Amino acid sequence: MARSKKYSELSIDTRKHKSTAREQFPTQSLAMSSHVHLPKQSFRDNFNLVGPQINAEGVHVWPFDASCPIDVLFLTETGRHNVRMNRHQYFEILYLCSGTADCHIQDRLLAFNEGDLAIIGSTLYHRIECRSSSPVTIAALFFEPDLIRCDGSSDSVEYVTPFCLQDSKYPHIVPAKTGVPRQVLEMMMRIRTELPASSPIARLTVKTYLKMILVLLVKQYASYTGSVETFQRQQRALDRLLPLFRYLGENCGDAIQVYEAARLCGMSESHFMSFFKRVTGLSFMKYLNQYRVERAQLLLASTDEPMTSISHEIGFCDQSYFGMVFRRVVGMTPAAYRRRFRNTNAADCGQMHHTPSVASSRYPLLEAPKQVATEISRPHATPHTKPDLHKVGT
Repeated sequence: MARSKKYSELSIDTRKHKSTAREQFPTQSLAMSSHVHLPKQSFRDNFNLVGPQINAEGVHVWPFDASCPIDVLFLTETGRHNVRMNRHQYFEILYLCSGTADCHIQDRLLAFNEGDLAIIGSTLYHRIECRSSSPVTIAALFFEPDLIRCDGSSDSVEYVTPFCLQDSKYPHIVPAKTGVPRQVLEMMMRIRTELPASSPIARLTVKTYLKMILVLLVKQYASYTGSVETFQRQQRALDRLLPLFRYLGENCGDAIQVYEAARLCGMSESHFMSFFKRVTGLSFMKYLNQYRVERAQLLLASTDEPMTSISHEIGFCDQSYFGMVFRRVVGMTPAAYRRRFRNTNAADCGQMHHTPSVASSRYPLLEAPKQVATEISRPHATPHTKPDLHKVGT
């Protein structure tokens, strides 16, 4: 996306919240200083950690602890090789510890500055791109909504409303000046001290801190009006593209034209092109090239396969064309990329617990908040079973 594109205007509640007592943590001080000092050894390269777990659908799958599906990570983004546009079934909160970045969400470009918070739901394709000369550092909180919903309380869904009503004008960035981001970061650090949450007390503590974060966000977005239909409409749009994503995952090396992709989705070519860009934020061919190039990056960094074999394996019959596309996406030639990242990427990937299997997992649709709808019928579904979706009751 061109840098010259104007940033989307944000319309958020900037009411100041009362300051609360701040706990001092053993690893760092979270006093109101200009910078957040976090242990360097905790930071992981965003591309190496996230990239290998993005499937053909552009869905990032994170290996949560099943008993307590929440994680706090420290990520660094250099801008040398960005993670491609992706989404995930979990919810995500990002605190920008240092640097400046662009937050790409669908076809929007939002300024993400030091001390800001980004709130990302489960249906929107997005990525973070470094804008500063030095790497950006990010504290990230991932959690599955079922962690809050599973307690069965009648108001549990109210906690996650800020993640469910994200339409095309949603103010994803909470500025540092509101005071909310720093309070959220403090709760994130408290959660981190309890992980892995191996005991009932630890799990209860983690859920309590998470709810404290969510209450801050619910208050922050209280003035924002949205509709649960937004969430349902986005989910239906993603479902229409599933046949194409499944095909790409199984046949990445095969040639596929736009008209064939449109046919897989049951659309006309012109409708497919506009629909695909609206849903993913990218044209189909750009999405396909980025997916293939990311596959090539992983192969270059973790194997000794010759360049010719890699280019054919990911769907480029001409090695020179592969090199041109790779350089346009990554900013360097495939050979230069292999020389620079061969050992680093292999080491980072080797530190993962495991690499989750590629699957288009589905979680039950979030219930509508009381002020938005009276009822949504939501039958139970396992992570690999798509639930029946019903319209909002009146």
